Amino acid sequence: MKSINNKIALTFFLLLFSSGIAIAQEIIKESVIDTIKKVIPYQKQKIDGVIAKVGDYIVLDSDIDKSYLEITGAGGSIKDITRCQILGKILEDKLYAHQAIQDSLKVTDSEVKSMMDERLNYMVEQIGSMDKVVKYYKKNSEEEFRTYFFDVLKEQKLTSEMQKKIIDGVEITPEEVRDFFKKIPTADLPVFGAEMEVAQIVVTPKVSEAEKQKVIDKLNEFKKEIQEGGSSFATKAVLYSQDPGSRATGGYYKMNKKTPFVKEFKDVAFSLAEGEISAPFETDFGYHIIYVEKIKGQDIELRHILLIPAVTPDDLKEAKEKIALIRKRIVDKEITFAQAAKTMSDEKETKANGGALINPKTQDTRFELTKMDPALYSQVSNLKDNEVSLPLLDDDQNGKKKYKLITVTNRIDAHTADYAKDYVKIKDLALKEKQIKAIGKWFDEKIQQTYIKIIGEYRDCTFANNWLKK
Repeated sequence: MKSINNKIALTFFLLLFSSGIAIAQEIIKESVIDTIKKVIPYQKQKIDGVIAKVGDYIVLDSDIDKSYLEITGAGGSIKDITRCQILGKILEDKLYAHQAIQDSLKVTDSEVKSMMDERLNYMVEQIGSMDKVVKYYKKNSEEEFRTYFFDVLKEQKLTSEMQKKIIDGVEITPEEVRDFFKKIPTADLPVFGAEMEVAQIVVTPKVSEAEKQKVIDKLNEFKKEIQEGGSSFATKAVLYSQDPGSRATGGYYKMNKKTPFVKEFKDVAFSLAEGEISAPFETDFGYHIIYVEKIKGQDIELRHILLIPAVTPDDLKEAKEKIALIRKRIVDKEITFAQAAKTMSDEKETKANGGALINPKTQDTRFELTKMDPALYSQVSNLKDNEVSLPLLDDDQNGKKKYKLITVTNRIDAHTADYAKDYVKIKDLALKEKQIKAIGKWFDEKIQQTYIKIIGEYRDCTFANNWLKK
């Protein structure tokens, strides 16, 4: 039972504090607080109570303990972190949320509900059941817990929207980037690790018409059973849908025309009337049917079932033979890797750029070796310059099998920052510095304009921001 409780606590805190927000309404178990006290002694023992107020938001003494638990739960060290430092971070988050309300930043209940459903689904998957979560946090019902959790997530969302508003208004010019770089002493110039640029060619096995028809027939069978009252759409989705993002919630999604779903999916969804089930249709993910539950203005609440046609051994064999022939033509110098990618690769995202991969973290073509995805690194680490790998069987993000060829198109050794070679990285550093200054200025202004009160021993803290308005 103790191990279950620890797992619940860790899961909850990792989810709850993903935006760095402490909870202001819930007191964690005394046994947990006692554990923390052994590591972080109190100046004196006291009953949990209000220690600060920012606008309409309050901060409890137990919020600091929860923040410590968040750090340790994520594997961090709390050795050199003081209670005053933790309180300063909590006050920042409260001021963000307070000012978001003052600025009328829009955070809809539907957005928060969607966040909550996603996080609760993850918690339930990790822990085992919602009942365990409700019981552990001493709520009388799932509804009561959801109400509590909703308020916490709404504050997180307000905070993130306010942060985004401040940062989004910050831009940087090439002249500012140059000035930033010139001001760095030569001895303090950053050193960038070894990097490489990688390209790939992808061949996706062609699914047979017979396998496609199997899933179409299955979806039509589901539709008929649901319409005849033999089963609910949600139940079918839980049992059979191959969409990991919605299967646990019975295929549920809420969307509008701006929601980033693939065009084919949105076209079908917005063509249906409330209560209608679509015919099977195809997207890059597989075959779907959609059931529209509710239409509220521009928003649609729907459920869907995804089935992915099976790839047969013959399909895989054919794809492997095709990519082996492509590799032979490249090795024999009949065609360059980039030309082959543009004309024969099945990967839309990379073929136009000659197969060049884009680093999702930096949005450029360079991958720092120490930060590269381990799976990709294992595929390229032993390749020489311009050597083409043997055909590699891989699974894409949708679980579909594919064959690919990989090559290293460029290597950059570890080096001290160079303005011409590393402009993108230097620009990013300069922009971050300017954003930090903008946030600091924002805090200076808003602290003076906002009702802020700090109580008791915490008035002796030395804060990074002027919370005491001295």
